[in-house]
Amino acid sequence: MSFQDKTLSTIDSKIILAERLQQSRQAAQAMASLTTDAKNTALGHLATLLRQEAQTLLQANRHDLDAAYEGNLQESLLQRLKLDESKINTLIEGTEQVIQLPDPSHRVLQRTQLDDGLILEQRSVPLGVIALIFESRPDVMPQVLALMLKSGNAVVFKGGQEATHSNRAMMALVDKLTQLAGLPAGWAQLIEGRKAVTELLNYPQYVDLVIPRGSNALVQHIMANTRIPVLGHADGVCHLYVHTSADIAKALAVVLDAKTHYPSACNALETLLLDAPLAETFLPMLSEAALAAGLTLFGCNQTRQILPHLAPVESWHTEYGELKLSIKLVDTVSEAISHINHYGSHHTDGILASDPSVIDTFLTQVDSANVYANASTRFADGFRYGLGAEIGISTSRTHARGPVGLQGLVTTQYRLTGQYHTVAPYSSGQRAFQHTLL
Repeated sequence: MSFQDKTLSTIDSKIILAERLQQSRQAAQAMASLTTDAKNTALGHLATLLRQEAQTLLQANRHDLDAAYEGNLQESLLQRLKLDESKINTLIEGTEQVIQLPDPSHRVLQRTQLDDGLILEQRSVPLGVIALIFESRPDVMPQVLALMLKSGNAVVFKGGQEATHSNRAMMALVDKLTQLAGLPAGWAQLIEGRKAVTELLNYPQYVDLVIPRGSNALVQHIMANTRIPVLGHADGVCHLYVHTSADIAKALAVVLDAKTHYPSACNALETLLLDAPLAETFLPMLSEAALAAGLTLFGCNQTRQILPHLAPVESWHTEYGELKLSIKLVDTVSEAISHINHYGSHHTDGILASDPSVIDTFLTQVDSANVYANASTRFADGFRYGLGAEIGISTSRTHARGPVGLQGLVTTQYRLTGQYHTVAPYSSGQRAFQHTLL
């Protein structure tokens, strides 16, 4: 069955989607049984196909970009939509990195002897069927495919309409990979159309986890309209706090990197907190650098007394996703921490300082998935963490937090092996549990 046969342009019948998801469930069972060698072989094929099909992928992406320019797609989405050779090379490198990583599934996490001949094992097992709903970024698909292969899961993709050609080209690559590696049919599927999302969210019996990657509105909509567990983050309001003990020149370089390197990324800097005593020195330096970088600054009242040309900050909750940055002067590290915990999105926040005690206080008290000292927020990434890739960044406090790689795609299972043991003798006190760790 070709990709075009499997793709739904509209969901006219719930039966059609239910059949697709049933196939995903069956495929997940087969994926869970793959050996590590089989997974790594498939990953090798994926890396090779990405090399071989690079120009095809770029050509398909060019069709999407042309349509996006004509439709005046906002700049942040355009940046995420664009594929180039550098991104594809990073995808290949990430896939090859995943090959070298340990297989996260079917590991024995703990063995306990409950009694003579009664052994309990806690093992890691794949989650099952994961639905990824994303906007713009077609490079998400190969990253996720690599993670799904290594963890032994099945995946259902729902991409944005703006990336239709790119996503279809990626799925054509999946068809080739499935044949080369002998993977089960339906282990990776793509559904299309707005109606597909609404229907998909109604199938908790087939889908084990939904991961939304896109706007706050998308994430909030999914969370409010499904009984399926949702993993991800709604906002990327990231902060850097420059303490009085910081090296000013080095701090400025980190701030510029965090904001201007890739401003549409969810780990890009959105608010700069600056100790007030540094303002007279630091703000003019930042203003000059911002002018050269095409960066628009917004300031609090104190900031605007030093840089009167700045417009006021409208909301400290703002995620710009473009070359814009809010600035607030603070008097203490406690004030900076309070601001971050109140206005931030618990994604990635950092401090630039030399005082060890201040750094320790910040790292301990800031309640975010990623907390940094003297580093750009742009390091919050699965590939940069050595995870090979990421399925997304989670600000959740359960299951997985931060960049979610292989370890976030498995859960646990208890396996008990006995010799026809029954519970009655333990309830009556005839026998006692040993609970000996092995």
